[in-house]
Amino acid sequence: MTDPTPSAGTADAAIARSATGAACAIFDRDGRVLLVRHTYGKYNWELPGGLGEAGEAPHETATREVLEETGLVVELAWLTGVYYESTHRLGAMLHFVFRGGWSGGVRPKPSSPEIGDLGWWPLDALPTPISDFTERRISDAAGEGRQPVVARVEARRWRE
Repeated sequence: MTDPTPSAGTADAAIARSATGAACAIFDRDGRVLLVRHTYGKYNWELPGGLGEAGEAPHETATREVLEETGLVVELAWLTGVYYESTHRLGAMLHFVFRGGWSGGVRPKPSSPEIGDLGWWPLDALPTPISDFTERRISDAAGEGRQPVVARVEARRWRE
């Protein structure tokens, strides 16, 4: 009888591997979204978030990154989207976006050397530079539906 199990080398080669990242869309009472401005790359505006660490679940990544970047302890409300990006600089990447809020009188402030600035922005007047992917994630998170969007991300375009 032959063993139907592929050898370890064959099985490993057949398994898809993707990096993960997670972000959080946080809106204030006026419906403005919290964005952070990076101190690297295109110095772009983004949702607070970042790359997952080994053994970390996406919701843990999102809450850790928000705390690291803004000083806010966030409570995640629901998943708003999962996005697959095959052309990320790190290779294939899965992006998870959650909608969240925070309580208390804590005001967000740049809390990491990676973050040069942050601010609350109306959805119809987002800052630049910003990518179409970031605009898409904000729009998806702003919707009231609780069914997460699942989408493929093609090459990003930048609005300067």
